[in-house]
Amino acid sequence: MSELKRIGIIGGGQLGKMMILDAKRYGFYVVTLDPTKDCPSHAITDEHIIADFDDVDAIRMLASKVDVITYEFEHIHVAILKELEKEGHAIYPTPESLAIIQNKFSQKKYLLDGGVPVPDFYEIKEIEDIYRIGEMFGYPMMLKTCTGGYDGKGNFLIKEAKEASDAYKQLGDGKHPLMVERFVDFDKEISVLACRGIEGDLVIYPVGENKHVNSILDETAVPANISDNCTKRAMAMATEVMNIFHGVGMFCVELFVTKDEKLYVNEVAPRPHNSGHYTIEACLTSQFENHIRAIAGLPLGDVTLRTPAVMKNLLGEATGTCKIVGLTHACQISKAKVHLYGKKEVKPFRKMGHITAIGSSVEEAREAAESAFTIIRILNEE
Repeated sequence: MSELKRIGIIGGGQLGKMMILDAKRYGFYVVTLDPTKDCPSHAITDEHIIADFDDVDAIRMLASKVDVITYEFEHIHVAILKELEKEGHAIYPTPESLAIIQNKFSQKKYLLDGGVPVPDFYEIKEIEDIYRIGEMFGYPMMLKTCTGGYDGKGNFLIKEAKEASDAYKQLGDGKHPLMVERFVDFDKEISVLACRGIEGDLVIYPVGENKHVNSILDETAVPANISDNCTKRAMAMATEVMNIFHGVGMFCVELFVTKDEKLYVNEVAPRPHNSGHYTIEACLTSQFENHIRAIAGLPLGDVTLRTPAVMKNLLGEATGTCKIVGLTHACQISKAKVHLYGKKEVKPFRKMGHITAIGSSVEEAREAAESAFTIIRILNEE
């Protein structure tokens, strides 16, 4: 049994909130660091340090109050985490793995060196590199910022050479490190969630099939509509990734699947992931519970899929103070569960909640998810 009693979480968004819900079931004391006073975690955390994510003194204060630190997103001050780890503080996933993963170029290089298939990629140091690599790869190809991107931000699909200049300017005009990737003509996008405990025990969740709209995750369906062989290879690849990064806690491995079922790792996230929300209703142990178990030194829970499931994100449709419309009617869909994050401010395309529906098949689950999704809306107070 773990002797750990106090958990620190950097980030008070929806992922942090859902971690806290499981941490409290085990009786842990939770301290959150987030710059937003009314962030989703604020209402349920035991302490809230209101400070920026690069505030070294605040992160040190957090460390002084807890037995272990974790985080809900990658774009944080990794140097101070390395210092704290050297001083004896427990931090999971490790700062070493975070430092590699938070830079997409170093992440891809690390995966490639570890024998994991990834799309061809090159570092971009000046705009001429884009044209040179375009001649090698052909078009389209993907230009990415190496750090800071999420939900499609920091990406630009260059469809032809004449778009290179605009892409370069939109992604910082050389002020930020850039990379370019060969475009993968994928048939499906999938993700595999994996969790490792401090003692090395490892669990791999069922493979989810993802659909994106405007580069933002729209739907995750489980199990993915891929062959058994492809499923086994994807899960094995997730195990390889965990070994490469010496992962402790939840990791998400996003992959491209081609029509002939070749697999390429797109990105790795060292934390619970949007595409793993389905695990709350559909698995014996959710990604959030297993993350807490892992960093607390507890045995990991069974991740068997109870039932097929479909998760759909609820995005903001306006700007202003959040107003939820249709919740009562959405809750009448018996196989669907509505999760609202409690964000006070709504913005177009901001993740404000999600719906997970279960069923005897993915099709039945999708029908229930769509029914609830069409009813509920995230608007602004007018």
